[in-house]
Amino acid sequence: MQRVPRLDVPAALDRIEQVHGVRLTFEGPCPGGEVGAAYVRHPDGTRAVLSSGNPRSAPFLAIAKAAGLPVPAYGLIVDSGPHTVIVQELLPGRPPEHPDAGLVARMLAVHEGFAGLMAGTGEPVTLYLRTSGPGFCLHETLAGHSPRTRRLLDRVREVGEVYDTAYGDDLVHLDFHCGNVLTEDGRLTGIVDWDGAGRGDRAIDLMTLRYDLALKAPHLTGPVDERLAAVGDLPRLAYAMHMGLRLVDWSIRHHGPADVDFWLDEAERWT
Repeated sequence: MQRVPRLDVPAALDRIEQVHGVRLTFEGPCPGGEVGAAYVRHPDGTRAVLSSGNPRSAPFLAIAKAAGLPVPAYGLIVDSGPHTVIVQELLPGRPPEHPDAGLVARMLAVHEGFAGLMAGTGEPVTLYLRTSGPGFCLHETLAGHSPRTRRLLDRVREVGEVYDTAYGDDLVHLDFHCGNVLTEDGRLTGIVDWDGAGRGDRAIDLMTLRYDLALKAPHLTGPVDERLAAVGDLPRLAYAMHMGLRLVDWSIRHHGPADVDFWLDEAERWT
């Protein structure tokens, strides 16, 4: 089974020096993640994070940072092997070991700040319910796996015929889950991994968080469900199908049968 290629940190550091004339010092790997990231230090002693990323997210992050949201600033950017490498601001805190009610409340509070930030900026977020996405939400994976995944794919495409765009003027993270926030001393100090950021309906981030909690802490889903109940039936279903497609596809390609079955169960409960 093909895995996501991990970031070659030494090659990325060499490439940054070649392009930008700056030699960064490797300090160690960052915890978690599928692709890998590293703590690095600039010659002036400033610490930063080196990771793969999407430079098209930079304008969205600049707007979010100006609005007071705890997001990183992007710095040096280079291409290195299969990755675009970004050296970004190191925010305080670490990913929480276990979600709790306080964390969910803080995530929902900061999510309120996404409202209306992207008016007139960029294209709306696509859900990829009609065609495969760029490296995720792949329809072919579900089509070739099993009768059960094909049934889910049929439902995904059916919904996509009437709703395949998360319309709105909000900031959308598109991977808003407990592993992509940082905390310190009971505070939420950062939101990271903005590769999919765009303009749209921030309610899709609630659905992302809902799926994440279904796995990590199902007893904490209540406050998220309350907010999702206020979302229209069609967009709520479309966002659930997006997440089901995304997680079932990813699990087939990168994890195992137990993960596939879990996410199929979760997706089917929304259909």
